[in-house]
Amino acid sequence: MEELAEVVDISDHDITVVSQVKSTCNTCSQAATCASGQVAKAIPHKKLSLTLPYPESLNLLEKNQTIQVGDCVMLTLPEAGLLQSAWQVYLLPILGLILFSAIGQRLLLNGILSHELLALLLGMFGGYLGYRLAKYWQSQACQQSKLQPKILRVLPNFLDIKNENFKKH
Repeated sequence: MEELAEVVDISDHDITVVSQVKSTCNTCSQAATCASGQVAKAIPHKKLSLTLPYPESLNLLEKNQTIQVGDCVMLTLPEAGLLQSAWQVYLLPILGLILFSAIGQRLLLNGILSHELLALLLGMFGGYLGYRLAKYWQSQACQQSKLQPKILRVLPNFLDIKNENFKKH
């Protein structure tokens, strides 16, 4: 995934960039008749500010360019890390719920559990365990580093992100 951002501050080892948060409703053909499209038009677009570490290797940047305040940069987020994170966050709680619900149903049919409510609570506990497992995995440093945006390149001309129009300055 790639996104345009404007460099607004450079400190010793960090770069602060601002990116325009875009709604997908702007590209949808049904935006004029959809309630979500109307809400997206009514609410002003927000900006996302990120502070990133200065690129360790400027070899990523074309012709070893330096980054300056006001430059437009292309940020990238590795898709593999994003997909792995989405799998963990969405599927682990559901899988825990289904697995523990099946175990609860089996225990209920065998007469080990005396009431259906206990089987339901066991299923909810499995969903909670899946949630906690996903939360634990997401808090690991190796997973967080996979989701850290990186500066891919500096674009040759300044792009006006505020107006979403590409203008040369």
